[in-house]
Amino acid sequence: MEIEMKIRGLMIDPAANTPIVILKDVQSEVMLPIWVGPFEANAIAFEIEKVAPPRPMTHDLLRNLIFQIGGAVRRIVVTELRDNTFYAVIELQVGEKLIILDARPSDAIALALRTDAPIFVNEDVIRDSSATLVEQDAAETANEASQDPDETEEVEMDWPDEIDESDIDRYKM
Repeated sequence: MEIEMKIRGLMIDPAANTPIVILKDVQSEVMLPIWVGPFEANAIAFEIEKVAPPRPMTHDLLRNLIFQIGGAVRRIVVTELRDNTFYAVIELQVGEKLIILDARPSDAIALALRTDAPIFVNEDVIRDSSATLVEQDAAETANEASQDPDETEEVEMDWPDEIDESDIDRYKM
């Protein structure tokens, strides 16, 4: 089953200094953080803030190409979370043909924003991502301090249960 989500915000992870896109379920308070690269975050931020670049960015070019060939972005779907990496697809409708393109979630989200396409997330992704988050550096430090070098320890990240406006404003890009 897939759940429709909207972009709740774009912020910087203070621990890793990495951009995060926050997706929020349109029917509930469930939120999904997706860590993205700085260039992709910038492309998303431009569209959220309705900043028009002087020349088309890559996602604008892709949108223009899709429209020129008579296509439309039906929706994007974050399909999978595997080895801490999110996977997505872009569903394109070109005439009677449905084309499914593999994409990074950040690129798919940037394109969805530019085409007003809905964003969906597979329910399994939400379930899997709600498991304990492990911060690699903290886990490595804990392992080094351990008496038994084969022993591993998971460290929970302090991720808020709810993200309110003050959190998003505090870590805004």
